[in-house]
Amino acid sequence: MIQVEPFDRLGHFSNAWLNARHHFSFGQHHDPQRMGVGALLVWNDDEIAPGKGFDPHPHREMEIITYVREGAITHRDNLGNEGRTEAGDVQVMHAGTGITHAEYNMEAKPTRIFQIWITPNKKSMAPGWGARNFPKDRADTLLVLADGRADADATALPLYADGAVLAGTIRAGQTVQQTLAPGRTAYLVPATGSVSVNGTKVSTRDGATISGETLLTITAGEDSEIVLVDVAA
Repeated sequence: MIQVEPFDRLGHFSNAWLNARHHFSFGQHHDPQRMGVGALLVWNDDEIAPGKGFDPHPHREMEIITYVREGAITHRDNLGNEGRTEAGDVQVMHAGTGITHAEYNMEAKPTRIFQIWITPNKKSMAPGWGARNFPKDRADTLLVLADGRADADATALPLYADGAVLAGTIRAGQTVQQTLAPGRTAYLVPATGSVSVNGTKVSTRDGATISGETLLTITAGEDSEIVLVDVAA
């Protein structure tokens, strides 16, 4: 089963520097029908103005993945970590027993990110942060960027969660296939372009909840960039 939530129906928040869409309930946006998918609790689509960002604030017991769509994000935390993650790359923060962090757009143009929260399956872990550069040539394939599944991809950033984040680009008219193990659920968002998933159309920045499917056939109607999260149902 594939259920599509159109972009224009997502929760919305904006202020002087942030324009955000919420795929699930978050902050002041509460929708009892949109409380996450399995262990996936948050998927925020954020646009951050130049020179602005999220001032230091704490988190506990959450795996927070940031996929940069455009621009770059600069991370700082109370553990002394600092780094800049560019478009197409990903950073992972393990909130664990507690971490205080800030995320800023230090660029001259807006930065656009997907911020993804997954509930950990390992509690009371030491907090931490990591980022990695991934190959930008990922046409017609899905690359595993972060992974905490039992058979985790060793080339991906580790997660303390039974889930994985994948991303890739699909050229117009091309198809990629992705398997889901029994009992798994996926959430797919085209960052750009539009695709059909097992015959169901998903347009730019829509969200598709995929359950009860073991093989996903993803065909691009136009050049598309997609991000997919695989979690336990």
